[in-house]
Amino acid sequence: MTAKQIMTELETLGSPAIKKVLVQHGVREPFFGVKIGDMKPIQKKIRMDYQLANELYATGNADAQYFAGLIADDMKMTKTDLQTWVKGALSQNISEYTVPWVAAGSQHGYELALEWIESPKEYIAAAGWSTLANLVALQPDAKLDLPGLTKLLARAVTEVHTAPNRVRYVMNNFVICIGAYVPALHKEGVAAATKIGTITVDVGGTSCKIPVATEYIQKAIDRGSLTKKKKTVKC
Repeated sequence: MTAKQIMTELETLGSPAIKKVLVQHGVREPFFGVKIGDMKPIQKKIRMDYQLANELYATGNADAQYFAGLIADDMKMTKTDLQTWVKGALSQNISEYTVPWVAAGSQHGYELALEWIESPKEYIAAAGWSTLANLVALQPDAKLDLPGLTKLLARAVTEVHTAPNRVRYVMNNFVICIGAYVPALHKEGVAAATKIGTITVDVGGTSCKIPVATEYIQKAIDRGSLTKKKKTVKC
């Protein structure tokens, strides 16, 4: 399928009702309002396509960008590609999910995440912390920079309550992922979560709940997933 054909199909699948919900969740125009479930059959046809993913992302359409993340060949993504993607991630679902998913699956995720978290732009900083969260959930502990992550964990404790709104949300998730997916830093993650306690995030009038880090780490322990890394973070 070509980018043009996919855009036509996505437009057909769009729904005003879904669009209204997505706007409340920080998705910005232009987009059609396509359910993720309705994207899956198209994704199965394509599987992975590096060039097509980049073409779709370049449209600036949030539905196309989300779909691009689903079919992206992460390991082929260059630093330039990822920098282009993060700068164009103006919708909340793209900056906090799509770009971090692809970056975490690439060869450049950790390096770029460390750069992005220093950005004065909230959506780019959020993408950085979310990339870190996805990385620790995916990669074996042996491949992780444990000393570096320990410092980032301490930074999260210090900064989370005063960080920009969406950065607070993903920074909290980073702490959860450290505690739930990095056995080598589990104790440190629990200690950080305990110090952080409950955070407040403006969710724009939606019914979204802000996870309490200690509770979510405990859930990981209860379901026996503490030592199990994720096979994929894309959904």
